[in-house]
Amino acid sequence: MAKQFPISTLEMALIGYETELRRIVEAIQEIRNQLKQRTGHSAAAAKDGAPKSRRPMSAGAKRRIALAQKKRWAAFHARAKAKTPAPPKRVLSEERRAALAANLTKARAARAAKRAGK
Repeated sequence: MAKQFPISTLEMALIGYETELRRIVEAIQEIRNQLKQRTGHSAAAAKDGAPKSRRPMSAGAKRRIALAQKKRWAAFHARAKAKTPAPPKRVLSEERRAALAANLTKARAARAAKRAGK
């Protein structure tokens, strides 16, 4: 159950809180004014998420940027194509291939014998 206070105490508390609220609101306004002076925009406008205004770019400037980017990509792809191709893979001789197959068969037989011996 909530504690009951005399009306005069509640009225004094309310006056105190309202005074404190006014002081806080004034401090907030002062900070906003300082931010506005520094940036030239209000803090509330930046806080709302409104995008900053951008300088317009002419169609010619956009075209020059696009052409420069295409030129860079063309040079990049030309360098990529100009790289030397990978050397061909080595080919095993028939004798070496047969030797490796014989070694593999021998190893498999030894492993099977080891399992059978357990």
